[in-house]
Amino acid sequence: MTAQHDWNDPKVAEHTLRSYRVWAVVGCSSHPWRASHGVSRYLLSQGYGVVPINPNEEVVHGEVAYPDLASVPTAIEVVDIFRRSELVMPHVTEAIAIGAKAIWMQLGVWNEAAAELASDAGLDVVMDRCPAIDHPVMIGSRTA
Repeated sequence: MTAQHDWNDPKVAEHTLRSYRVWAVVGCSSHPWRASHGVSRYLLSQGYGVVPINPNEEVVHGEVAYPDLASVPTAIEVVDIFRRSELVMPHVTEAIAIGAKAIWMQLGVWNEAAAELASDAGLDVVMDRCPAIDHPVMIGSRTA
């Protein structure tokens, strides 16, 4: 029997925000009205490294965008997923393959099987939370 997990645990969210500095944002968009655009911009403003992952983008926030995690030439610590819940699993599998340390599924994104897979592989898992909401409360935001 699998242990019960609180995938929405604020302690895990805070640990992830404090411990890991390089975030891949899956579904990152250059369109300012998209949530991924605002969250990635916030992470950059707080000193995090952000790697946009989107096969339909070339550059987001001045950062080169990659079609998938495997194409990124540098180490990724957190994979922040802006995809529908049913589309999460391939990104989690890829995150495990590249040696990521954590998976963060955004508000409204919940995939228990993907979370179990990531956790069983040793990754920290956060679901249904937003780093741009949690960071100012848990860490404190710095102004530009």
